Amino acid sequence: MFDIHQAVPADAGEIFTLQRAAFVDEAQAFGDPFVLPLTESLGRVERLLGLEDVLVLKAVSGTRLVGTVRARVMGTGAVIARLAVAPDLRRRGIGRALLADLEHRLREHHPALTSLTLSTGAQDTGPQRLYRGLGYTETSRERVADHLVMVHMRKELVPRPTEGGTVIGRGTVV
Repeated sequence: MFDIHQAVPADAGEIFTLQRAAFVDEAQAFGDPFVLPLTESLGRVERLLGLEDVLVLKAVSGTRLVGTVRARVMGTGAVIARLAVAPDLRRRGIGRALLADLEHRLREHHPALTSLTLSTGAQDTGPQRLYRGLGYTETSRERVADHLVMVHMRKELVPRPTEGGTVIGRGTVV
């Protein structure tokens, strides 16, 4: 069992450590030890946790951090990044639960959101299956290096009604 909470700046060290552990196998699959999650500094993680437009969630089992994910709101969209689950606890619903909770919180605090976007490596099909199962569709592929192709995915959202309004059709508030 695990609980999901919003991360705070004091969690930066644990998030940094988990992220590094979780992305080692991806780096090996891509043949690239310099994938962004492995080169991101602790200082950057600390700074992101202090930004108002960034939401970072953590999954905790007892006292152990077992998963994390972050999103940055940009206008009417949010970019999701760094979904990381402890390697020994994968395929137990932690990633799925983190993404569902993240979407819920984003929509609650930003009712005008119309989309969520994320990227994942083409070589690892597991995350692509997870994201498709949660309603994301592939929008494009981008070769970022000879050995690395990124799959960009998007999930369209119907904006939530403002107080006193009703959503009709595809996001029209009356």
